Amino acid sequence: MFKNYKFKDYDFKLILYLCIITIIGILLVNSAQPENTRKQLMGFIAGLAIMIILSFIDYHIWLKIWPAYYFLMIGLLVAVLIKGNISLGAKRWFTLFGIRFQPSEAAKILLILFFAQFIMKFKERINQWYMILIMVILAAPPMALIFKEPDLSTTIVFALIFLSILFLGEINYRYFIALAAVGIPAFIIVFLLLIQPDSALVGKNGDDGLIEQYQQLRILAWLHPDEYELEEAFQQQNSIMAIGSGQLTGKGLNNTGVNSVKKGNFISEPQTDFIFTIAGEELGFVGSATIIILLMLISIECFIVAFKAADLPGRIIAGGMGAYIGFQSTINICVTTGLFPNTGIPLPFVSYGLTSLLVIYVGMGFVMNVRLQKQRKFNND
Repeated sequence: MFKNYKFKDYDFKLILYLCIITIIGILLVNSAQPENTRKQLMGFIAGLAIMIILSFIDYHIWLKIWPAYYFLMIGLLVAVLIKGNISLGAKRWFTLFGIRFQPSEAAKILLILFFAQFIMKFKERINQWYMILIMVILAAPPMALIFKEPDLSTTIVFALIFLSILFLGEINYRYFIALAAVGIPAFIIVFLLLIQPDSALVGKNGDDGLIEQYQQLRILAWLHPDEYELEEAFQQQNSIMAIGSGQLTGKGLNNTGVNSVKKGNFISEPQTDFIFTIAGEELGFVGSATIIILLMLISIECFIVAFKAADLPGRIIAGGMGAYIGFQSTINICVTTGLFPNTGIPLPFVSYGLTSLLVIYVGMGFVMNVRLQKQRKFNND
């Protein structure tokens, strides 16, 4: 397993970034919901161990069973809709051995691994229109299943990862131009229709729609926060004020003042979707900026590994992980700061959630092996 690997080729810089940001996350989880600190710490230790083991296993070995990843992804997403636990009106989790498992998080990694080998296998024909269509058809079912949970934010991240995979897979830029020419106007039209009071695209009274009524209200609250300040905009406006109240250095970890967003229950799920709010209030601008910089450095490191990868699958794996971390981090932070409508999605490495933490460390293990494989090939040459 360690054959031809050299100690100096190991990406210790990336490990340092990961450890620092995860430890910051554990401290914030401990402040937001102390009873989950132990689980998050154990998740960090387990994730780090899994990442190190995977970093020494040639990723080509895992890609040999690439079709299985697609069927596993579909199977997990179907199963959660049938047997999943209902929480806040959504079916997104199983409970396995007392631990909540979220298949949509695992689906992101499975998507990257599946298409990394799929694109390599059909590399010579990958820019034929029918191959593009086949890839879109393959990506549509898992996306639809995640959307059905419902989980709009994860569906968006999933779609962005898929587009990133196509870009990394050397798909001709003309397809992206065509997609933008059709997709951007279509998105604007659909968005304008969704915010109409009696929109047929919004599900009401048990009827199916493109989005649910509560999702429409979140969009309207984002557009007109003053009109919804005591209802749908309440949490997001409190988040913005809390982040601002931290000023330069914050109020300190484990702050329990009466005006704290935790103490006053001014936001829900402070340990997950709104963990960045806790960071802003308790660590201030310095702490929030540190988190953003670390997430940027991790994403950039993934892209550096991608564009130096020994082959196309390696590029897609590392670049796909960079896109995953970058897009999901951006959406989470934009929600907590009011730049995007309120939608629930964890902040990578920081939010509480064992599935999210373990899955992303698995992905980072693959990234580190992509780097090692490149260095081993360079050393052998």
